[in-house]
Amino acid sequence: RPQSFERLCQPQSPLRSGLQHSPRRSRARTTTSSFARIEAMAPVVQAMDSMDKLHGTTNFANFTAYSWNVFRYVGDYLHLAGIFILLMTIAKNKSVAGISRSTQILYFLVFTTRYLDLLDHKQTTYLVFFKLTFIATSTLVLVLFYQLSSTYERRHDTCNLLVIIVPCATAAVLLTSEYSMLEVLWTFSEFVEGFAMVPQYIFCYRERSGRDWGASMYVVSLGGYRVFYALNWIYKKIEMPHYSDMQSWIGGIIEIMFFVDFLNYRFTGNSMLRSMVLTVDTKINEISDKVELKVLGSSSSLRMETEGGEMRRRRKVEEMPMEDV
Repeated sequence: RPQSFERLCQPQSPLRSGLQHSPRRSRARTTTSSFARIEAMAPVVQAMDSMDKLHGTTNFANFTAYSWNVFRYVGDYLHLAGIFILLMTIAKNKSVAGISRSTQILYFLVFTTRYLDLLDHKQTTYLVFFKLTFIATSTLVLVLFYQLSSTYERRHDTCNLLVIIVPCATAAVLLTSEYSMLEVLWTFSEFVEGFAMVPQYIFCYRERSGRDWGASMYVVSLGGYRVFYALNWIYKKIEMPHYSDMQSWIGGIIEIMFFVDFLNYRFTGNSMLRSMVLTVDTKINEISDKVELKVLGSSSSLRMETEGGEMRRRRKVEEMPMEDV
């Protein structure tokens, strides 16, 4: 006889027969196994942070590994060194002479808009330390400008900040990778950083003398930081051809271009961008003064000239010999 018929005729154990003749248990077992198969087939959804959104989840482990390279470390520490050189220079001279306040305002704007991701997701101690340090030191520098305002050389710091901020804000809205508040502000900070040192370069172009080496070392450190970050981007692009961070690249290229031209001017006296930058800056200030005169009845340059005249008259009075009482 067929073996299947023999198996049917064999007596079954109580447990087996009980399971077989219990429709409730059978349905429960079927339902449990169905849920198990559905859970096994369902894809595992992982939480995405801002880095995942920018660079994708499939290669995030590789991206993280290649991000921590020697070029990035050198860039970070050059940036940190530049900020402490600036603070030590101000403390030594008890003056903010030779330093652009506009550049410090732009860097404060960069740090406060970029590092809002501290509130978004957990980060390494290294990143938290650097981000909080940059925010704190940029705030401290602006406080020092307020306390030492009498030493601030306003006549050299002529860059109009609106000319930088408004186009960068527009570009951030148009070129952001995602329309969320954090992503738009992060993109804005990348574009602003590309122009953050331009007011300092204009300041140095107008000042010409470059009296303090501390201010010059600060400029070199900040420019070097961007050069090493560019090498970091190149390294990651070689290791991961799919890697793309266009907003950072645009800002970095602009800043490095200005930095290389400034070094050429500082050490050789030649510059391809100096005359163009100063001409554009002068034209912008002329237009701004005309608008202020029509709207407010006075302009910033007029107020600056008045302050400068009062300062010169004050110095002449101080230099006159004192009369005997």
